[in-house]
Order: sequence, then structure tokens, then C-alpha cells
Amino acid sequence: MFRKVLIANRGEIALRVICACKELGIRTVAVYSEADRHSLHVRFADEAICIGPPRSAESYLNVPAVISAAEIADVDAIHPGYGLLSENANFAEVCRASNIKFIGPPPEVTRLMGEKEKARQAMKRAKVPILPGSDGVIASAEDALAWAQQVGYPVILKATAGGGGRGMRVCRTAEELPALFHAASTEAANAFGNGDLYMEKFIERPRHIEFQVLADQHGNVISLGERECSIQRRHQKLIEEAPSLQVTPKMREEIGKTIKRSLEAVGYQNAGTIEFLMDEDGKLYFIEMNTRIQVEHPVTEMVTGIDLVKAQIRIAAGEKLSDILPKEIPIRGHSIECRINAEHPEKFTPSAGKITAFNVPGGNGVRVDTAQYGEGVVPPYYDSLIAKLIVHGKDREEAMQRMQRALGMFVVQGIHTTIPLHEKIFQDEEFRKGDFDTKFMERFFERQKQK
Repeated sequence: MFRKVLIANRGEIALRVICACKELGIRTVAVYSEADRHSLHVRFADEAICIGPPRSAESYLNVPAVISAAEIADVDAIHPGYGLLSENANFAEVCRASNIKFIGPPPEVTRLMGEKEKARQAMKRAKVPILPGSDGVIASAEDALAWAQQVGYPVILKATAGGGGRGMRVCRTAEELPALFHAASTEAANAFGNGDLYMEKFIERPRHIEFQVLADQHGNVISLGERECSIQRRHQKLIEEAPSLQVTPKMREEIGKTIKRSLEAVGYQNAGTIEFLMDEDGKLYFIEMNTRIQVEHPVTEMVTGIDLVKAQIRIAAGEKLSDILPKEIPIRGHSIECRINAEHPEKFTPSAGKITAFNVPGGNGVRVDTAQYGEGVVPPYYDSLIAKLIVHGKDREEAMQRMQRALGMFVVQGIHTTIPLHEKIFQDEEFRKGDFDTKFMERFFERQKQK
């Protein structure tokens, strides 16, 4: 087992990794920007090193600064959390060259799965269902028109290096395709430094369902079931659940076997998430893989009893899945997570500033993952997520009742948060019935206007 781990991240996920390391008896090193000097991950780590000014590019994304901190602190491994450097294959390679274990997949696998079209083709070879689309990167708008005619409208253009909805455009006619192609390519180039696009058939009312996986360094892979992530705004997830109401035990078992076969074929290691779209007939189609721990990983932890972050660390230390996990992992009850963001709940504008009062809910079946506290400051430089409110119940009805109770007892003053938005969603009849897809929020806002 590792002696000392550096956490190359901030906020709640940095604190989450620190908690896992403490339970494993591992010393921790926090890195922080000047804006995060008084953050809780700095306070609770065994050591802390400032790596630069507030902006991420000059601190948390500064690979030489992170590696220098790791060498100064003499760590064995680096946990990247999610976001920032977590899916940066070059960073994983630098860790390897510096004899520091990167707690994640090998850089070759991260690079393969990070280029979405290559990942799509790898899954196709492994017999994982994928949406009809282009065979690779589309070279020009003319080629895009030819593929669209073959696939059939509507189609969606996607950035090969994309994420978060950037470099993505839905096209319904041949007339609008050239302009949308150039807009998506330009946006992708600005966001990711890579303007390459590929094309897929567009599903009008899909559900977004993802499967959590763990893979050790000995060729063993396991699926820990699915999460429902359909409640989104502009491709950003707001609420996640486990299990999905639409996935039957038989489907869960079958897709688990398919995932196991496909990840064994590419030599995957550590934690990861396979993301699918489900059409109105209940068929699943692979869209991408995230080669890291997910923001929404707690809902899987709540229904399986598996600590995924501790599993990540133990896998990276060379342990086998058979030594980490129990022989049987049943799905127990239902779990829901609400992302609490420092944003205006209606305008969705960022809301940085000082928190004047902060009270988190508790009680049976309630968990809050946060690095915020009363009198703490939410800086304007980073992601707006300030807390994750997670509940668990014997079924979805109890989980929803528990979430409504917890939201009402969650107090954050001094800044705006999305708590009022979540409270309204949980009162919505369509949501409560489980009648939703990725376009749910658009319909929800229309219903709110009519009230």
C-alpha cells in the first residue's frame, strides 16, 4: 500500500480522497492555489503545498507545479479526482516518468477512450451497441453532408475530444448542416485545441444511463450497475439516481457482461464509467467513456456498499478485485444525488462570495459531500459545485421523500444556490413518476412559466 498520496484537485473531491486515504492509513498531501489557502482540503491533509495563483491554468492545471509538489513531498502516488488533470494522458505519462503512480488507467488507455471516435470504434469491435454514424473523423462539411444522407436526419455532430456539451450541434436539415459543422468545429478547437468532429444518429428523447466499472491490474473487470443521469441542463447533470427505473435485472446482467468483455479487450484499469443513451424502445447505445471517478459516484456507493475511492487506491497499489470486493454485490434500495451549485436558481449565473451561514442536513440515509463551511468563501475561478446531497431509501419513493426533507434543511446564506430549483423539481409530477428524458428540464421550465 502507498505511504503518501498527493491529491491533484480541490473542493469536495479532494476532501473525499483525503477521507479514503485516512481510512487506509495513508498520509496525504494537498495542493492548493492562493485562492484556496483556507480550504478544508488544505486543513485536513497531512501536508499542503501552494502551487500557484488562483486561475486553474496557473495552478491546478500546471503540470510542472503539481509534479514539483509531488517530488518535494516525496509521494508514492497521485490521485487526480475528477475534472482538471484526471483524464489528461500526458499528465499520467509524466507521473510514470517521475516514478509516481497515477491512480487511474494507463495513459495509453486514457488516450484511446478520451478520443471519442476511437473509443466508439473500440466498443464497436467489442460488440457493444453504438449509434449509426460516421466511421471516423469527418474531414469537411461536404463529407458531413454525405454521412448525414447515409445515416438519416436528425444527426448530431460531436467533438472527438469533447465534453460538457461543447463542440456539439444537432442538425435536422441539409441546408443548416454546413454552418453547424463549422460552428461545432470552431467551438471544439477553442475549447479543446482539437476541432475534429464525428457524427451520430440523433435520438429525440433519450435517457442518459451510465454504468460504473472497476478493473484491476490483473485483467479482472466488474460492473457495479447503472446510474440514471437524464436530468440535465445544457448537457450538465443536475440529479443522478441508482438504479435506473428503466434497466431490468436481466438487462443489467447482460450489459455488465458486454462491458466486461470490451474493457478486458482494451486493457482497462481502475475506475471508469461507460455512458449510454437509451432510446424510446429501451435499447442502449454507447456514447463515451469517462476514465475517472465521476461526480455522481456516491449513489453507486450507497446502493452497493462499495467505497469506490478506496477501491481506486487499492487497485492502483496492485490488489485484485477479489481481495477488494465481496463475492456478491446486490443492488440495495434506491439512491439520489442533487448537485448543489453556487448559481442563481433561475438565471444560472455564478454566485461567488462569502458564505454567511451554512448548515448541512443529516439523519438516517442522508450524506453530504462538501468542502464548504460557514464564513468560507466561494471563489469565482472554479466550477460552481459546492456540495453534493445524497440520500438512500428502501425504494425510490422513500428516497424522494428523504431528499425533499434534506433539501428543506440545507441552509446556505450569503450566496445563491440551486437548492430552490431542486425543491421544485422534486415537486414535479413527471419527475416523481420517473417519466423523464434528457429534455426534461426544457419541459420543466415551460411548466414553471405557466404557473
